[in-house]
This record gives sequence, C-alpha cells and structure tokens, in this order.
Amino acid sequence: YEEHAIAFSWAGRLSSRFEPADFQVLERWLKLHVSNWAACDTLCGGPLGEFLLKFPQFLPKVQKWAGSRNRWLRRASAVALILAAKQERYLPEAYKTADILLEDEDDMVQKGYGWLLKEIANKRPQEVLDFVMKRKAKMPRTALRYAIEKMPSAWKKRAMAR
Repeated sequence: YEEHAIAFSWAGRLSSRFEPADFQVLERWLKLHVSNWAACDTLCGGPLGEFLLKFPQFLPKVQKWAGSRNRWLRRASAVALILAAKQERYLPEAYKTADILLEDEDDMVQKGYGWLLKEIANKRPQEVLDFVMKRKAKMPRTALRYAIEKMPSAWKKRAMAR
C-alpha cells in the first residue's frame, strides 16, 4: 500500500501538468494496482479527481466504470467525482452515477457513492435529501446513512424511516 500511496500522491502533485493522454495511465493504475478502498480513494480523490476537473470530456468514460464487474472501478466511478462535488461541479454526472450504483450490493461501492452524495449535501442538503427520499425504498441503508450523515437530526429520521 505504501508504494501505491507514494505513487498516487506524487501523481497528484503533478496534476498541473496533466494532459489528456494521462487518462490511460490513471485508468491503467486503477485497473492494475487498486485492490482496496484506501488505494482507490487515494488515486480517485487525488490525481484522478484533479484530472477530471481539468478534462471533463473524460466523465463519460469514468461513468462507464459504474457498470464494471470490478468493485473498485464501480467505487472509483463515484469517488473520482468527489473533488468536483466539493466545488459544486459535475453534479448531474454525480447524481447519474449514484443512480447507476443505487442498488449495488457491494458495501464498498455503497460507501463510495454515499460519500459522494454526502459531499454534495454539505452545500446542497435539501437537494440531496430530495434525491434520497425519492430512492430510499431501493437505496441500501449503508449508502443512505453515508449520504445523510451530516444532515439535521429531523431530516435523518425522516430519511431513515421505512
């Protein structure tokens, strides 16, 4: 893990030099070297997230990962959008990704897209609450809890009610 963390952190520091061709490298690293949540989050929350801020034309490729058999690619499809979500960018893509992953049975994927929704909720809590309320019958409890974690208690109770 330490080697991955060093490489991914180093790549993040070079984000100002990213070029479109670097997507192939980042995607290859994701497919070959990510085998746990920590590596996924380090790569996606750093260099990959920075890359997408600079080159939004790659958003459709990242969104396709949501349909992968590989749990880390599915998680990456959401976590790679977190840097943008903090800046209130690419929100339609973020919500679409969450919808694609909505009924995913993998808890690591649920936590990933729940985290993405939580980051959006930091600035747009009502919007995320509305999103969650429309889907809560299908949304796994793990994703739901992550998404509403920082919301007011009354809102959380409403969202958690069956």
